[in-house]
Amino acid sequence: MELIDSHAHIDFPQFAEDRDAVFERARAAGVKTILAIGTGPGPEKMDAAIPYAEQHDWIYATVGVHPHEAKQVTPEVLARLADLAKHPKVIAWGEIGLDYFYDHSPRETQQQVFREQMALAHAAKLPIIIHCRDAWPDTLNMIDEHWRSTGLGGILHCFTSTLEDARRVLDMGFMISFAGNSTYPKTQNIRDVAKALPLENILIETDAPFLAPQGFRGKRNEPAHVAEVARVLASVRDLPADEFAAATAGNFRRFFGLQ
Repeated sequence: MELIDSHAHIDFPQFAEDRDAVFERARAAGVKTILAIGTGPGPEKMDAAIPYAEQHDWIYATVGVHPHEAKQVTPEVLARLADLAKHPKVIAWGEIGLDYFYDHSPRETQQQVFREQMALAHAAKLPIIIHCRDAWPDTLNMIDEHWRSTGLGGILHCFTSTLEDARRVLDMGFMISFAGNSTYPKTQNIRDVAKALPLENILIETDAPFLAPQGFRGKRNEPAHVAEVARVLASVRDLPADEFAAATAGNFRRFFGLQ
C-alpha cells in the first residue's frame, strides 16, 4: 500500500529509544510521507518536529501551540513561531484549536491564542491543522469568522463530530482526517462520516503515539499503523485497501502541492 500519515508526533519521548526503527517499520508498511506535528510538549519545544524533516526527505513538519498550552503563549512565543514558519519543510500551522474536554488552559485564553495563530498562519500563507475536543460550535464559528476568507483551508485532524459539521468545513476548504479511533467497535458514528464524505476530501493519520488502532489498543501507536486505519475505512467504503490508501495519499499531495 501507498500510505501517508498526515498527523504524527514523532518527536515525543515515547519514541526516544527506537525512533529509527519506527521509521523503518513505517517505510516497510508503505508509508511514503509523515507530517510531523510540531507542537512539541509546549512552547519551549515548538521547533521539535523540524529536525526530523531536515534529516529525512519524506518527512514534513508543522509549527504551532496546542490549545492545552495556550496559557503559556507570550508575544515572544508568537514571534518565534512566525520565524519557524519560514522553514522550507514547514507546510502547515498546527495543531491549533480548542479543547473544552481537558480545559488545561482557560477557554478565553484558548480562543485568543487560536485567533492569534490563525492570523500568523495567514501571514505565513500556511493551512491550519485543527484540534477540537468538545468545542465544535466555537471552533467552527471561529474558523468561519477568522479563517474562511483566507482561502488557505486546512485539516480537521482526528475527526469525531457529525457529518453536518464535516460538510460545513468542506465548504471552507478543509480536509477531514481520520485516526485510529475510527477503528474502535463503539465509533460507528465516525465510520459513517468516513463513508459519506467525498473520497477526495479524506486523509488518514495515526496521531502517534496516541490512539492506536483496534488491533494495537493499549500499545504505543506509530506511523506504520496508519495501514490499519486505511484497511478499516476502505472496508467501510467497499474499496480495496490499496485503492483507498493511494487516494488519501494523493489527496495529501494535492492539498499541499507536493510531487
